[in-house]
Amino acid sequence: MTFIINCNIFTPPKMGIRMSEKRNSTGCQICSFRVMLFNALEEDELYKLNACREQFLIRRGEVICREGEPIESIIYVNQGLIKLHKRVSETRSQIISIARPHDFVGLLSVFSKTKYYYSITAIEDSSVCFISKECILNEIRSNGRFALDIITRMSRITDDVLESKFALSSKNLRGRIAHILLDFADNIYNSNEFRLPVSRREIAELIDMRTENVIRIMSEFRKDRLIRINGHTVEIMNPEMLRKISSAG
Repeated sequence: MTFIINCNIFTPPKMGIRMSEKRNSTGCQICSFRVMLFNALEEDELYKLNACREQFLIRRGEVICREGEPIESIIYVNQGLIKLHKRVSETRSQIISIARPHDFVGLLSVFSKTKYYYSITAIEDSSVCFISKECILNEIRSNGRFALDIITRMSRITDDVLESKFALSSKNLRGRIAHILLDFADNIYNSNEFRLPVSRREIAELIDMRTENVIRIMSEFRKDRLIRINGHTVEIMNPEMLRKISSAG
């Protein structure tokens, strides 16, 4: 059964989520993301912000927010992976990006839009915090250092998204697949063997390819003994050659 979480975190009965999925957690004053974004806040401001925060366990495949829903929260990923994706036709979606632990989701949109331009879905079991948009805006209005931290973080997010998109668009099909596999190995799982969290179709949506091309190239990599595939588990057997393929583009 899939549980859909309404983005309004302050009306839990409407979420459709089991209350057991809501997690008690340490406050923002000792949470890891204070160091990343909220270190400009005083203790009383952190306690106030903590009162505007809810933490949930999101199961793989659950929709967190749907395209067109009002933006009422900023989402912080504690653990797991979530994808930002937009439907471009009746049969096709485009994955905009994959958010990983310690990433903020919705930080850009909260200042420019009132509704989500994309949907957000967990691709692994994930622990996420929902922080009230109004609470964040109130702190920005009253704390210049905090506002500067927000602007800096938004700039980094923009740079990361643009750099990732450019890196993929400048490569051929084999280079794109190699790039994605290495990204999972090096930057997400820190291991050459990992459970691939996305389907072949989702890889195609991420790198703007056809699903059949992803299947074909993954099969070629396997036959060339660059990777080993066992169900959902992928092992990179020849990382140096895969890096050459990715670099050559």
